[in-house]
Amino acid sequence: MDSERRHLYLIIASFAAIYIVWGSTYLFIKIALVELPPFILAGMRFMMAGVIIFALSLRNRKKWNLNKRKVINAVIAGFFFLTWGNGAVSWAMQYIDSGFAALMISSQPLVLLIMMWVIFRKPILPKSWVGVLLGFVGVYLLVSQNELVASQDQWLGVLLIFTALLSWGYGSIFIGRAETAPSFFINSAIQMMSAGVCLTIFSFLVSEPVPSLNTISLKVWLSIAYLIIFGSIIAFTAFNFLLKHISPEKVATGTYVNPIIAMILGWAVLGEVITYQSILAAGILLMGVYFINFSKQKSVA
Repeated sequence: MDSERRHLYLIIASFAAIYIVWGSTYLFIKIALVELPPFILAGMRFMMAGVIIFALSLRNRKKWNLNKRKVINAVIAGFFFLTWGNGAVSWAMQYIDSGFAALMISSQPLVLLIMMWVIFRKPILPKSWVGVLLGFVGVYLLVSQNELVASQDQWLGVLLIFTALLSWGYGSIFIGRAETAPSFFINSAIQMMSAGVCLTIFSFLVSEPVPSLNTISLKVWLSIAYLIIFGSIIAFTAFNFLLKHISPEKVATGTYVNPIIAMILGWAVLGEVITYQSILAAGILLMGVYFINFSKQKSVA
């Protein structure tokens, strides 16, 4: 196989990873939450994935170029992205459907755009304002459904995902300005391992029941393995590979595909309800995200 064809296959496989694998992680989190508390689940996932990535990066440790500040910055980023960002989502998914959660999370570009405007007074382009308006309409249609958000616990889930969006947004702003190691592998390893420790501490503080290992079903163990190997290692590596070889706006198309994959899998495997209003909300929300990403692309050009 020549190098050009091999490169093409790697690009196709990488897109499949960020489209399908990341879209499917919501299903496997939901499955694992049946038997595992959310912070224990997230802590296990990131600690194991971090250790594996750390071990894989050892052979290139001369390229780490680490110092105290870079390690601290990686730990801080790990808190915003993984400890609170993913930990809050795992907690929220005890109460809300996986497809619903994925759709809410797809509004992340909208939240980040508004945060940049509020914190740094960064001007919002006219097409981005269209995206903001569509995004608000889509989110309103999504959370105003009595079939999906009726109980106090479900509203708590919505609130937790909103805090996760803020955490991811601030993490993105922080990491863009922070001094970090040139190796994204060691950065990821530090973020994941530190998040694993923090999530374990959170689990202890909220007194999550610790399940006996021999009571965890094979289905849940396989879900954890999938989240570690495919969700945290393979898809993340694919994402970074694409960022080096493909334009960012094409990589960002995962934002549109992930919630669709999550909704279909949640409906097919878990019997989650897909309402006509959810479909309408998805279309409007993702159209808003498109306008925001399109405006970013044009402004850079």
